[in-house]
Amino acid sequence: MLLALLGAGLPALVGAALHPSVGEPYQETRLYFGTERLDGRGPVGQQEFMRFLDREITPAFPEGLTLHDGYGQWRGQDGKVVHETSYEVVLLYPEKEADERNTRIERIRQAYEDQYRQDSVGRSDDKVSAGF
Repeated sequence: MLLALLGAGLPALVGAALHPSVGEPYQETRLYFGTERLDGRGPVGQQEFMRFLDREITPAFPEGLTLHDGYGQWRGQDGKVVHETSYEVVLLYPEKEADERNTRIERIRQAYEDQYRQDSVGRSDDKVSAGF
């Protein structure tokens, strides 16, 4: 049936678009935390990251978050590719609170960069529909 609709020139509907009455408008922010330090010290360990999560992220987003272990890579200023353990934190919050939440998110990013000698903390944002 979907192929027939696509063939008729109608746009494809996927995910939440199939159920527009489900959920409320939310913002989803994903933060990408690398663990290799610029100063040559060992990587940020899991216990260190969990302390950072408890101290910096959880108080800013006490209603909840999702943490994923990852493995990433990036190209340094010297052109070399660095492979590292990483962490992805997924935050969901009402779209109407996006401006205020942005301030919290930027404080988290800056705190991690400063404390663990990081070039940056990656960030991506999407508008989603969410229900809890």
